[in-house]
Parts: sequence; structure tokens; C-alpha cells
Amino acid sequence: MALSNNVIGAINFVAMLLSIPILGAGIWLSNQPADSCLKILLWPVITLGVLILVMALAGFVGAFWRIPWLLMAYLVGMLVLIILLACLVIFTYMVTIRGSGHIVPNRAYLEYHLEDFSIWLQRRVRGSYKWERIETCLSSTQICPDLNQTYTMAMDFFRAYLTPIESGCCKPPTECGYTFVNPTNWISPINNIADPDCIQWNNDQTKLCYSCNSCKAGLLASLKQEWRRADIILLVTLIALICVYLVGCCAFRNAQTEDIFRKYRQGYS
Repeated sequence: MALSNNVIGAINFVAMLLSIPILGAGIWLSNQPADSCLKILLWPVITLGVLILVMALAGFVGAFWRIPWLLMAYLVGMLVLIILLACLVIFTYMVTIRGSGHIVPNRAYLEYHLEDFSIWLQRRVRGSYKWERIETCLSSTQICPDLNQTYTMAMDFFRAYLTPIESGCCKPPTECGYTFVNPTNWISPINNIADPDCIQWNNDQTKLCYSCNSCKAGLLASLKQEWRRADIILLVTLIALICVYLVGCCAFRNAQTEDIFRKYRQGYS
């Protein structure tokens, strides 16, 4: 019994360590431009990480002090959390399976269209109330102003590999035919009806293209990149947690079997 409990305790210690990558993924997301303005995946990830840490700690305490009901609660609770984590991994993959950038002639950067992304993601940015809050968040960052410090010549800017948010929010769509002054100042559009975003462009540094559909698409493209990276971490952690959980179940069953035989031998004696 003692040996099995020691094994369960060690397994729960490993499970506690496995909560660190999940919490790390949540903290990393909170520092990314898109997720800091659109906190969808952030809190579910952090919440799951905290719950897994607490549940593993409960299992560790139950094994160390030999509290059967706490070990049983750990096994049930951890199973639920593993299922929730698996659902989150699958959901994140499914909503980010669509959406990619479009090549623009004579430009190194890509441009993004809102309709390319999943319907679920589009709904997160289509409402005017939702977008006003996100727009305020984006305009308060230094994402666009920093471009003016980096690129002063048009050719340097056109050869730049811009991030999706920089491409969608800091400049007008290329097909509008605006003339470059600096990365956030464009004049004299040739084709103002080529895209609805053409008339949304504003050289006011607090407005730019923050109200454009291209900005919403750029935000979702950044979100997709960030979520895919976090999803890889969550997937690896999920596989490790499943392995740890299965070993823990075997150790718990062995401990129960040893306890039954011990009581039987004592009764026989």
C-alpha cells in the first residue's frame, strides 16, 4: 500500500509540473497583441491550468496522507479536466483551420479578408459594441506608430514582412491605390470603390484603418497564429496528462487491491 501511495504521490507531482506549461501558455497569450485585446482563449487556458494544479495537489496530499476519498476525488476531477482540455484543444484547432493571407503584387506583406475566417471567429469582431472596445485597445498600442520609426522609404515598406495587424490596421488596402507618404500616412487614392475599406481609411493617427474589415481580419489572423502555437503546447501537455492519469489509475487500483489482501490476511490471522 505504501509503495503504491508513493507512486501515486510521485505521479501527482508530475501532474502539478504539467500544469505549468498550460499556465505558461495562458500568460504568453496575455502578452500577445491580439489576445491582449480579444481575451477569448486566455481565461479558459489559465482557469484549466489552475484547476489542474489544484487537483494534482489534492491527489498528492491524498496519497501522502493516505486519504482514499481525496484520491477518488482526484481521479474523477482530473478525468473531467482532461476531457475539458481535450475539448479546448479540438475547439481551438477547428476555429483556426480557416483563414490565410493573400499575396499582393509587388509587396512582401500579405493582406487579409474577414470572410476567410471561421464564422465563429467573425462573430467575435463583427458586433459594433465588441469592435469599439477592441479598436480602442489596438489604437492605444504602439503597433502602428512604431512602423514610422522603422520604415521611411516606400520601397523599404513594400518589401517589409508586416504582421497581420500591421498589414490590416496601419495602412489602407493596396487595391485602393493610395500613395505612400509614410507607413501611417497615405494620400490620393486611385480607386476608392475597389474595397469598402478604402473610404474607411483616415490619416488621423488615432483612426487609421482600425474600423476597417481588413483590421478585423488582421486581428483574427494574428489570433490564429497565437492560438495555433498555444494549441501545440496544450496538445503535448494533454498527451502527457493522459499518460500520467492512466499510470495513476493503475497505481490506485493496485493500492486498493493491496489493501483488500492486507485486510483479508489480518482477518484470517
